[in-house]
Amino acid sequence: MNLYKIFFYLIVLISFLACNSEPKKESLEKETKPIIKKKEVPKKVIIKKEWDSLRPKNVVSFFTEYGKQNKETVVLLQTKYGNIKMKLYEDTPIHRANFIFLSKVGYFNTTMFYRVAPDFVIQGGNSDNISMMRIRRKYRNYRLPPNFKKHRTHKYGALASARDWDNNPNKLSSPFEFYIIQKKDGAHHLDNEHTVFGEVMSGFSTMDKIANLRAGSDEWPKEDVYIKIDVLR
Repeated sequence: MNLYKIFFYLIVLISFLACNSEPKKESLEKETKPIIKKKEVPKKVIIKKEWDSLRPKNVVSFFTEYGKQNKETVVLLQTKYGNIKMKLYEDTPIHRANFIFLSKVGYFNTTMFYRVAPDFVIQGGNSDNISMMRIRRKYRNYRLPPNFKKHRTHKYGALASARDWDNNPNKLSSPFEFYIIQKKDGAHHLDNEHTVFGEVMSGFSTMDKIANLRAGSDEWPKEDVYIKIDVLR
């Protein structure tokens, strides 16, 4: 082999080695390309209010706890015919807590006295108001277990829970509808049939005015008597 060929092969070899030692552009780009991380969006934490946990299956436990935190026993029922102040009994705890609860969430303010029966009762807690229906649907029309007491009778001015009589062997109370005894001698045939959970303190004349309003054959007053209830103490 002559000197020129040796020199030529040396140049080719050096060139080949030089090419292999240079970093490839592609690999360099991959190494230097910044890593873009997706921004993590925090999950929304839904904080439920106390009353949002009320369901038909936890009525007793819910109102037992609610009653401990809301101990009020005096409410003021207001109508255009006057006011009725009522005391709620502490020894009917579930019914008391339920009435305070519905007062505070504004349920009764969407209702009226829908039944007037002179010398018997005035009955409230219902209406054809859409807002009222929404609240009932929200809480799934739960029921309250009865809480009869021998000394809590249907005397004049007694406050009690209405209930269905058909298909209700356990005498479960409606949490939404209530009545007040307007008959001076009381209505004691209802004792141990409906839970009495309070009584009128003042406003008997207002109760009598409402009881004597003109009504249809279904005892619904011809004139709407809307209710507003404030919790006093």
